[in-house]
Amino acid sequence: MKKLLPLIEKDPWLWPMAERIEKRYNDYVQTKSWIERAWGSLYDFASAHHYFGLHFDAATKKWTFREWLPHARHVFLTGDFNLWDQTSHPLHRVQKANGPFGNIEGVWEIEIPASSVPSLTHLSRYKIYVQDCNGKWAMRMPAYTFFTQQDETSKDFCAVVWQPEKPFPWRDTAFRSPDFSKTTPLIYEAHIGMAQEREGVGTYREFTEKVLPRVKAGGYNVLQLMAVAEHPYYGSFGYHVSNFFAPSSRFGTPDDLRALVQEAHRAGISVVMDVVHAHFVKNFNEGLDRLDGTDDLYSYGAQAGTHPHWDSRMFNFSRNEVRQFLLSNLRYWVEEFHFDGFRFDGVTAMIYFHRGYTDNFGTYKNYFGDQVDNNALIYLSLANDLIATLKPGTHLSMAEEVSGMPGMTAPTQEGGMGFNYRLSMGIPDFWIKLLKERQDEDWVMTELWSTVNNRLANVPQIAYAESHDQALVGDQTLAFRLMGAKMYDAMTTLRNDPVVERGIALHKMIRLFSMFVGGEGGGWLTFMGNEFGHPEWIDFPREGNGWSYHYARRQWTLADDGLLRYRFLQDFDRAMLALATRINLRTCDFAWLLHTDEEGKTLSFDVAGDYIFVFNWHPTQSTPNYEIPVRREGKYTLLLCSDDMPFGGFGRVEPGGEYFTKNGKLSLYNINRAAQVFYRKD
Repeated sequence: MKKLLPLIEKDPWLWPMAERIEKRYNDYVQTKSWIERAWGSLYDFASAHHYFGLHFDAATKKWTFREWLPHARHVFLTGDFNLWDQTSHPLHRVQKANGPFGNIEGVWEIEIPASSVPSLTHLSRYKIYVQDCNGKWAMRMPAYTFFTQQDETSKDFCAVVWQPEKPFPWRDTAFRSPDFSKTTPLIYEAHIGMAQEREGVGTYREFTEKVLPRVKAGGYNVLQLMAVAEHPYYGSFGYHVSNFFAPSSRFGTPDDLRALVQEAHRAGISVVMDVVHAHFVKNFNEGLDRLDGTDDLYSYGAQAGTHPHWDSRMFNFSRNEVRQFLLSNLRYWVEEFHFDGFRFDGVTAMIYFHRGYTDNFGTYKNYFGDQVDNNALIYLSLANDLIATLKPGTHLSMAEEVSGMPGMTAPTQEGGMGFNYRLSMGIPDFWIKLLKERQDEDWVMTELWSTVNNRLANVPQIAYAESHDQALVGDQTLAFRLMGAKMYDAMTTLRNDPVVERGIALHKMIRLFSMFVGGEGGGWLTFMGNEFGHPEWIDFPREGNGWSYHYARRQWTLADDGLLRYRFLQDFDRAMLALATRINLRTCDFAWLLHTDEEGKTLSFDVAGDYIFVFNWHPTQSTPNYEIPVRREGKYTLLLCSDDMPFGGFGRVEPGGEYFTKNGKLSLYNINRAAQVFYRKD
C-alpha cells in the first residue's frame, strides 16, 4: 500500500482528497526540483533583484539597467541624468544572457559608462519610456524600483537612485530572533504613518524614538509593520502596493527604516513585515499593470486577474517570472533590511479564484476543488521554504487566511504550505457580533467557550480580540463598542460612570479570555493603541473628511495621563503579556474547561495544569465561597485579577491571597465582571 503524505495520514477527513493533495504536492516538488536544477538553489532563484533594475558596478564603473518586458516594442531609460530625454538611452533585447537568467525571454538591457552620465548619482530620478505591444507609449516605473519619491506638485512617483556614499552601518549582527516554535510571539501591529500624535504623516525616525520604547515597555517581542512597501494611495493602509522593493518614502529614507529595525533588534524585538503578495495596485502610472501592454504579464488575464472587490490585480502565480519576482522580494527585505519574518496578507484571496467570497468553507471537498489556485499554494510553499532558509530556526511566517485551508501550517515536506502560524480571524468577528446583537446578561457561556476555542489542535494560531481591521472607519474598536461617546468625557478618574466601568471591565476580560482560550500553542497580537482602549477610529485623509489627519494618528498622551482611565487598560495589558510570557503560551496545550455556570455567567478552566482562570461575566452577581472543580489539589495563589485597583477595578479581593482546595474543589469569592487567575504553588 502506498504510504500517505503525513498531512493526509494525520487527518482521516483528508483521505478522500488524497489524490488531489498528492498531485498538488508532486507539482510543488517538481517545481522546486526544476528551480534547483536550473538555478542551483531556491535561494539563488530568488536573486532577480540583483539582476533587474538599476545597479552600479564599482569594478567596471558602469551602470546597468534591465527590465522584463517580453512583449514591448521599444524601451528607453530616461531621467534627470539626461534631462528627461525620452529616447537618448535605448535598451536592447538580450538574446542570451549569461547564467540562469538566460532562460528568461523578453529581457531588455542597457549598460552606461558612469563617465558618460556624471549626473547619474545618489538621489537621481529615473523612469522607463515604453512602447508596449499595442504601440502605445508611456512613462512607466520599473518593476524593480528600490526607492521612490512623489513630486509635491504633480503627485507623480519617480524611481530614485539610493546609493549614498557610505552604506548603512549595520550593528545588529548579535541579535537573533527567538525560536517562535518554543517562544510565545507577542505581536505589536503598527502603521508608521499614523503612529504619531501630531496631525500629519509619521516617520521611521519618529517611530524609533517615540513608539518603539512603548512596544518594549509593553512586553511585546515582535513588531509587525504595515504599509512598508510603496503605495500611491495613503488611505489603502498599504495594501495597494505599487513598488514592491521600495520602502515607502512617505515615512523617510531606506536607511531610516534600517535604523528602525536595528533599534528594535537592540531592544530584543523581532520585526515582521506585513507583505502583500496576493495583488497589486492597478494604477497604470505607478504599478506593474500591463507594463508591456499585455493583460497577463504579472497578473492573470481578464476576470481571473482582477479582484472583484479590492479594485486591484491578482498575481499570476503560474508564471516562473512572477514567482521569482515575489520570492526575490522576500529575500530582499530580509537581507537588505533585516526583517525577521512576514505576515502574508490576503492568503484566502490568493488561493481561491473566488477570492474567498463564498459560504462553502467547512466542507473539505471545497478546499480541493476547481476554484482552488494550486499555483498560489505552490508559491506559498516555496516562499516558506525560502524564509526558513533565510532565517533558519528563527523565522516567523504567518498567514492571514480565513477559510481554514487544511495544511496551512503543516511543513512543506509533509504536504503543507509551511507557515508556522495562522491568524485566528474568527475571534474578533465573534466579539463584534456578540457586542452588536446581545447584552452581556444574555451571553451563553458554552458559546463563548466553543467559539473562541474552535480550532484544530495541530494548527498554531495567533489570537487577537481586534486588529487594524476593527479600528477602521465603518467598524469600531472594542473600547468604542463598549463605551461609545462616554470615552470623550467620562474617562476621568475623578468620577465614576457606569458605562465606562462596564466597558473597562469587559475590555480587560475579553482580551484575557481571547488570549488564553484562543491562543494556547500560539501567540497574541494587538494593534497599536488598542492595548489602552484608544477612543477613536482610523480615518485617513480623504475628500470626505476635508483631507484631515485628525483621525490618522494615535493619542499616546491619553495613556500617560494619570487622571484618565486609559492607563488602567495599558497596565492590565502589560500584566496580561507578562502572564503569557511566564506560562509560555506557545508551549501550552488547549485550555481545559473545568466548569460552566450559565445562571451565574461563570466559566473556569485551567492552563498548563497549574493555572486556573475564573471568568464571571455576570453584570451584578458576585458569590462568596464559590466552588469550582480542579484537576490538581493544593495551595493556590491569586496571581492576577482584573478587578485590582491598579487596573481600574474596585479591589474586592486581596492581591496575592492564598486559597486551598478541599475535596477536589477550590473555594473563592467570585466577583462579577472580573477575571481571576490562580497559580498552584504545590
